Amino acid sequence: MDTAEIRRRFLAHFEAAGHAVVPSASTLADDPNLLFVNAGMVPFKPYFLGQETPPFDRATSVQKCIRTPDIEDVGKTTRHATFFEMCGNFSFGDYFKEGAIELAWDLITKPVADGGYGLDKDRLYPSVLVGDQEAIDLWMKVTGLPKERIVQLGPKENYWSMGVPGPGGPCSEILFDRGPDFGPDFDAATLGPDMPVELEDRLLEIWNLVFMQDDLSAVRSKSDFDVAGSLPKKNIDTGMGLDRVALLLQGKKNMYEIDLVHPVIARAEQLTGKTYGIDREDDIRFCVVADHVRSSMMLIGDGVTPGNDGRGYVLRRLLRRAVRSMRLLGCEDRVLPALMPVSRDVMGPTYPNLFTDWERISQVAFAEEDAFRKTLQAGTQIFDLAAGEVKSSGGSTLSGERAFALHDTYGFPIDLTLEMAAEQGLQVDEQGFRGLMAEQRERAKADARSKKGAHGDTAVYRGLLDEFGPTEWLAYETLETESRPLALLSGGAATPRLAEGEIGELVLDRTPFYAESGGQVADAGTIVFDGGRLEVIDVQRPIKGLVVHQVRVTEGELDPSREVHARVDPEWRIGARQAHSGTHVVHAALREVLGPTALQSGSYNRPGYLRLDFGWTQALSPQQVRDIEQVSQQALRADLAVAWDYMTLEQAKEWGAIALFGETYDNTKVRVVEIGGPWSRELCGGTHVDHSSQIGTVVVTGETSVGSGNRRIEALTGLEGFAYLARERDVVAQLTGLLKTQPDDLVGRVQGLTERLRAAEKELERARLAQLLGASAQLASGAAQVGPVKVVAHRADGAGGSDVRQLAMDVRGRLPQGEPGVVVIIGHAEGKVSVVAATNDEARARGLSAGELVRVVGPLLGGKGGGKDDVAQGGGTDASRIDEALALVSREVATRVGQG
Repeated sequence: MDTAEIRRRFLAHFEAAGHAVVPSASTLADDPNLLFVNAGMVPFKPYFLGQETPPFDRATSVQKCIRTPDIEDVGKTTRHATFFEMCGNFSFGDYFKEGAIELAWDLITKPVADGGYGLDKDRLYPSVLVGDQEAIDLWMKVTGLPKERIVQLGPKENYWSMGVPGPGGPCSEILFDRGPDFGPDFDAATLGPDMPVELEDRLLEIWNLVFMQDDLSAVRSKSDFDVAGSLPKKNIDTGMGLDRVALLLQGKKNMYEIDLVHPVIARAEQLTGKTYGIDREDDIRFCVVADHVRSSMMLIGDGVTPGNDGRGYVLRRLLRRAVRSMRLLGCEDRVLPALMPVSRDVMGPTYPNLFTDWERISQVAFAEEDAFRKTLQAGTQIFDLAAGEVKSSGGSTLSGERAFALHDTYGFPIDLTLEMAAEQGLQVDEQGFRGLMAEQRERAKADARSKKGAHGDTAVYRGLLDEFGPTEWLAYETLETESRPLALLSGGAATPRLAEGEIGELVLDRTPFYAESGGQVADAGTIVFDGGRLEVIDVQRPIKGLVVHQVRVTEGELDPSREVHARVDPEWRIGARQAHSGTHVVHAALREVLGPTALQSGSYNRPGYLRLDFGWTQALSPQQVRDIEQVSQQALRADLAVAWDYMTLEQAKEWGAIALFGETYDNTKVRVVEIGGPWSRELCGGTHVDHSSQIGTVVVTGETSVGSGNRRIEALTGLEGFAYLARERDVVAQLTGLLKTQPDDLVGRVQGLTERLRAAEKELERARLAQLLGASAQLASGAAQVGPVKVVAHRADGAGGSDVRQLAMDVRGRLPQGEPGVVVIIGHAEGKVSVVAATNDEARARGLSAGELVRVVGPLLGGKGGGKDDVAQGGGTDASRIDEALALVSREVATRVGQG
């Protein structure tokens, strides 16, 4: 049974049982704790948390998921993958344990001819939380299985929570026995409380039923938590691994061999000339390629672009691991243009955006591969230098610090470092490297824990939302309103008052202030009350439905009994509206000039300023930037109408509205903003002008790179744009006055002056160099005789590194032929000391090395250096000891010749 049919049967089964079929959300999580959606229940979390009322009592979905902790395990087990699809059914206070068990058991055991999966009941083993007698009784009742077939596992395996205070509950897994080829024999009745590691591949978990019934007050670990009480409603959250069921129904050994994944492996076999299934290490690499190519494609499809942190770093790591694995399999050519279309063709029927958005997806992926290939080239040079230093010092091990630097600074993978070190007969201090990696991971985990703690703080906001309901938000309707304080917060906790000079948080029953979202900063303004005044510093929505104002008390003392008047700064709001509408205009102009694949990947706007990030693989030409600005100005002159409406997400997409990457949207109602009808239609919750002419102006001030495959445009709008142009005009006026020319002739005049200046600088440089080198013959003829060696040790004040090197080489060439000669020149310019040593063949035959001489005098000058035996250079910062260093040269030569 192909995977598409498994997916179809799952949704049809639950739709027939009264479940609303919900389409997959983006892989990008709308959650401060998560980079990605890592389970099918994530899009439904607001319903489980009680933050929102679900529009249905029961639902089903097949959700795209990304699980980053499994990256290192990809290919090493039969069940781990970065990208996977989770089939789920959910009950929001409707059916509970018995209903969930009945629905799951019916689908997996029902004959194929009747629409089920037809799995053999004799190979299925339910698991429950130790002591959950109710679940044991229900499994026996529904399935007819004896108690001895039901596995009892501890909370580490069979209790679910989000890792923070909130809902939780016992789990019940459905395990499939894959037979003795995948693990030892077992007795189900005595397996608990922990699943033996050696049975994890044999007893494959295919479905997890979560009985969400507890309200957790503290969660210290997966198996250590406090239960405060019961939830007001008992919910069901289940997850069936689509890939895992596919490997069973398709008779495969692992999930990399199923119909949606193996075609990439087959293409990789053609590219590498190697065969999957012969060598264990090669098989792991084939699986990494197949998984990471698909995972990367799905992430780019959802709007992620490669970067150095967050989601972008995960994507970059996946792409680079795929390219590196192909290299280790023997293919050093570009591989993604051959592999990713294969994954697109098998995943595209389910996710059509992979076809419609292929030009952008492929541009991002292929550009990242090209950048990584350059990184490999540069990293190889750094590795060769490090390896050479190890060998020259007589060592045989590359330090963990050097290996970590190659990985962390240059993006050079450790296994590539290991491979290249082995080729040169070197070892790598893997333990040291792993230790540094562990420290880095711990820092990342600490950062993640701090962010997760912030989610825990939302409990106070959830309490306010439960007590008072959602904030009446009037930002679209008015700039000021009478309001009533509902709560004052300081340091995340309730406080009875805020005194003058204090900063705290204020929750109002109604507010006209725009809360920061969608790239638009929060409104500024004031909140006044009898005898007092507050400055609004920031406005946020820590949880959906609740608006929280960060305020500074500038006069008086505020307590919740005061009636207040909230007022947005009208000038601020005008500027913010101009900038946000300007962002939409620039985005539409960008697509008109560059084409439909130039899609916004992020934005930020504040009064008078906007920046827009977009996927593009190369710098824009000056003409393209001018064209974007020109199209934007034409849209302003056309006075296009700006309108907005609410509709479902599907209606908005059918209408042609652009859903911006990285944003998540409510599927029941979204706001679509259009400028000039279909010219610009985007999903947006920001504030906007009524007509494009009210933006005033759009002045593009810059276009830069913000990472591989991503560019940024910055622009000014409104009065800030006019002020920028006025400053430019003033600069032109001053220059024309100084140069006695007209504005139209200014560029030519400046160009002419610049060329004359460059010519004069070159002439001066030639004269200075000629004067410097003119002393070469005199220096050579005046060489000191140190034993049999001619020695020139000279101080060249005003000479920099390149001049010093050229002088040393010229002097060495003028020394008498056939006699050993050594030249050391020390220059001093712009606060830097430069040292160059040069030796001829005869001197080197007597054991005199330029590199050794530089290493001797370098520390004396506050620096270091080295190089080859014939020419070496170094530097320092202590010019006061140059003469001492020159004297040391002669003594060092005398000593070494004497030793020889």
